[in-house]
Amino acid sequence: MSNLFDLSGKTAVITGSTRGIGLAIARRMAEHGAQVVISSRKADACEAAAKAINDEFGAGLALPVPANISSKDDLQRLVDAANTAFGKIDILVCNAASNPYYGPNLGISDDQFRKVLENNILSNHWLIQMTAPQMIERKDGAIIIVSSIGGLKGSTTIGAYNVSKAADFQLARNLACELGPHNIRVNCIAPGLIKTDFSKALWEDPSRESRDWGSPLKRIGEPDEIAGAAVFLASAAGSFTTGHALVVDGGATID
Repeated sequence: MSNLFDLSGKTAVITGSTRGIGLAIARRMAEHGAQVVISSRKADACEAAAKAINDEFGAGLALPVPANISSKDDLQRLVDAANTAFGKIDILVCNAASNPYYGPNLGISDDQFRKVLENNILSNHWLIQMTAPQMIERKDGAIIIVSSIGGLKGSTTIGAYNVSKAADFQLARNLACELGPHNIRVNCIAPGLIKTDFSKALWEDPSRESRDWGSPLKRIGEPDEIAGAAVFLASAAGSFTTGHALVVDGGATID
């Protein structure tokens, strides 16, 4: 059974992987044998996260490569660095995202809306375009987009973010159709409320307590609970899963 989740010999590029969900995914993929490329905007944060993974799971497993997802040139450098260091990219995890605005859609500025759409959709499209050709050549690959249950629901406070996350579901479905004949799987993970710095404005809201966090499990999730889903989708255990939105939300969307 353990072989189903073995990632030995695989290389994974994970954006937004210096903290929260991205770091948890990188740690667990390294634990299962993958070489991981750690990336976020700040070089020192990348280096610290990579060092921690190398110290825990073995020297040379993690490579720090700072990159800003809003820059196509940065993302190309990220892909090039991964290929130079490890020779290939087997797994791409598009985790990094932006949400610069909380409030009704009618109040969002053009610049804020554009940033949400570009960082949460266009950057994923760029990275997939940069990595898919080598996966096609090898007839093997796994692409994971970290979306959100926000893409399944309406909201009066994070509407623009939800629009972008709904688009990620369709991006994965389209690409699953395109890349499936090449044995490349493309899936989304749709987390519910997870205790990360990114979602702090939501889980620190005292009114959430009175609503029992909105899920049957009566709590918010932890980053590691998303990492397990990513390992599944990247490994042989998920080899017949594609075009799917895997909801990991404590049951928040069942009613």
